[in-house]
Amino acid sequence: MNALGTVVRSGVGRRRVQTLVIGLATMMAVAASVLGGSLLAVSGAPFDDAFARQQGAHLSVQFDADRVSAGRLSASRDAEGVSGAAGPFRTATVVPRTGDSPGWPITVVGRGDPGRDVDEVALLDGRWPKHLGEIVLSADSALFPTMGMKIDFPDLSGGPTLTVVGVARSVTQTADAWVVPSQMPALTKPGSGAYQMLYRFTDAGTVVQMTEGGKAVQDSMPPGAAMGEQSWLTVKKTVERDTAVYVPFLIAFGTLGLVMSVLIVGNVVASAVATGTRRIGILKAIGFTPAQVVRAYMGQALIPAALGTALGVLAGHLFAVPVLAETGEVYGTSSLAVAPWVDLVVIAGMLGLVAATAWASAWRAGRLRTMDALAVGRTASAGRGRWAARSAGRLPLPQPVALGLARPFARPARALAMGTAILFGTATVTFAVGMGASLGQVMKARAHEAADVVVPAPLPDFGPRGPGSGPAKRPESDPAAVAAAIKAASGTGKYYSTATVRATVSGLTGIIDVNAFTGDASWGGYTMVSGRWIDRQGEAVVPTPFLAATGTRVGDTVTLNGLAEPVTVRIVGEVLDPRRDGMQLFTDTSTLTAARPDLTETSHHIAVTADTDVPGYVDALNKNLKPLGVAARAGGLDGGSDMVVTLNALSAVLTLMLVAVAALGVLNGVLLDTRERAREIGVHKALGMTPRQTVAMVLTSVAVTGLVAGALGVPLGVALHGRIIPAMGDSVGLRLPDSVIAVYHGTELLPLALGGLLIAALGALLPAGWAAKTRTATALRTE
Repeated sequence: MNALGTVVRSGVGRRRVQTLVIGLATMMAVAASVLGGSLLAVSGAPFDDAFARQQGAHLSVQFDADRVSAGRLSASRDAEGVSGAAGPFRTATVVPRTGDSPGWPITVVGRGDPGRDVDEVALLDGRWPKHLGEIVLSADSALFPTMGMKIDFPDLSGGPTLTVVGVARSVTQTADAWVVPSQMPALTKPGSGAYQMLYRFTDAGTVVQMTEGGKAVQDSMPPGAAMGEQSWLTVKKTVERDTAVYVPFLIAFGTLGLVMSVLIVGNVVASAVATGTRRIGILKAIGFTPAQVVRAYMGQALIPAALGTALGVLAGHLFAVPVLAETGEVYGTSSLAVAPWVDLVVIAGMLGLVAATAWASAWRAGRLRTMDALAVGRTASAGRGRWAARSAGRLPLPQPVALGLARPFARPARALAMGTAILFGTATVTFAVGMGASLGQVMKARAHEAADVVVPAPLPDFGPRGPGSGPAKRPESDPAAVAAAIKAASGTGKYYSTATVRATVSGLTGIIDVNAFTGDASWGGYTMVSGRWIDRQGEAVVPTPFLAATGTRVGDTVTLNGLAEPVTVRIVGEVLDPRRDGMQLFTDTSTLTAARPDLTETSHHIAVTADTDVPGYVDALNKNLKPLGVAARAGGLDGGSDMVVTLNALSAVLTLMLVAVAALGVLNGVLLDTRERAREIGVHKALGMTPRQTVAMVLTSVAVTGLVAGALGVPLGVALHGRIIPAMGDSVGLRLPDSVIAVYHGTELLPLALGGLLIAALGALLPAGWAAKTRTATALRTE
């Protein structure tokens, strides 16, 4: 055993380049696998645990109280597939006010207790309301919950005031607040009564099963009674969104890393066996068994692999810190960490894969006969590749270049191994470049800022900032006056204005942003996924997550609540907009005229005419806008989101690691080749080959391999991009249009294909320098 250990340690120390290649390849694969596995584990576990613990509702449905009675709703618990139900609970959309702060609409439900069998609401602080005038706020509501806080409802008859006595959380977000049932009449406007029913189903694990369950419930009710619904799958997807987006691209990088690890480990061990044939014969001659020889070469691969695995686990944990920080608090989980079982699975899988690959490559060493091994040299067969050398010699090229071009045909297996490493390196770079471009398109769609000049909406006036600040207030902004100043400004081309209000949607807990446009905003950077842009009153476009959350599609109608009166709009298009988790709605200002006649927080977006100087236009416009309390600025994209920054940073790091692995794979192959050809190189030098010509010969020997592998790697990278980017969009509930996916252009693909040549040159540069510096006499004496 001591002798075997000595052989292993000697081999690891002697083959430093091969050791580095194996270690780096395994480190990259393990880092991506640990991070991807961790995100898969933590993204769903907190929600699943809380959902099981609280008997979460599979489906929350809001019914019109004028169309169906409470008794009829209670009977719906006997609908096909329903395993449990809670309700009916009276519900209302109200606009609270705390102190001087403006209120946003919230959904309040009247429940006598937190429940048990369906949607058991978890109390986080305080107690459940027992009397009139008490309210429990959801930890996820728009209001910041503070015990003892007074909440006024000035828009309701009698202006009730409620005191916060508790903070709670519903795992499926069935309400923003809860009160005793007897409080609901004071919180309900005439003609707006509604009931909430919560259901659990026997089978509810898929969208199809949820659709069937919801249909069974609605079929048992009068037509049109259901006003909206929310599936637990939609809530779960929203909760997992922050981490799920990373999983597809990490799987891609992890798979590339694993494949390259297997190829490189197999190639390194096979090369070590091929170049160490005589050494194998000596080991057998002094008493090593075939099994011991195989274990010796396996050990030479497992030692750097174990070190690379340890470093990869550490790197995976470090990478996980900013990614897991994106999740924040997830249903009582204040901090998320890498699960220990993920580390164990990745470590065992990586080392097992390396061991199996090394054994398969070293098996030939164990089968070699001692006498045959002692009699074999390490140089290539004299006749191999002669036809390629003769063909290259006929080309009008310098002799060193011709010799280099013919070299891959002398060692085709080694050239294939180097080409495979270059192929995956090029594919990785192509995928990373495409992903960066796609994320840029998403951020462009997110910003909706195609305007040359923007006049932002004035900030709300929150009153005096402190004692002695005085009653001075900024001038009131008049959107009509601002629009008139813009229209009269020299250089104004197209323009539109946007006003944003908060509202709720029937059947959906929480608030959404309703963006109302005055003028044609279709040119303003809104990327359509399907349908069309709004062109008349009563129409709206919404992002994909809104459609998923409300169970609607293009052509359906939704009702907006929390305004002066309910507003029903028809969805005519699906727009790409990841802001606010996609919970937004875009419509025409005329649609909200009756419900919100006081739209004052308005922004204006301007496209100047051709040859108009934007800075000069802004300066001139601001002179007219200053008395109106607003100011113009040049348009442009915002700084982007933390998620995009993290994705780009991770992509850059992992890409550099894979490219380094590919270059080291080339270095390993060229280094073996130059060592084998040391005597041949000495002969060329003796005949007059200069150091520069030697470098050119070595670099040219990988040129064809690099070009071919690069040309094949680009389509592979494009195909990978075409699969991963839509999967990333789907993980966050977004359907991506062609403009986000089709980001490659012909002029960009050629440089990417030449990237294979660059990787090959980088890998061959050091061995080329070594060959150029070797003294002629030393090279001629080499066996």
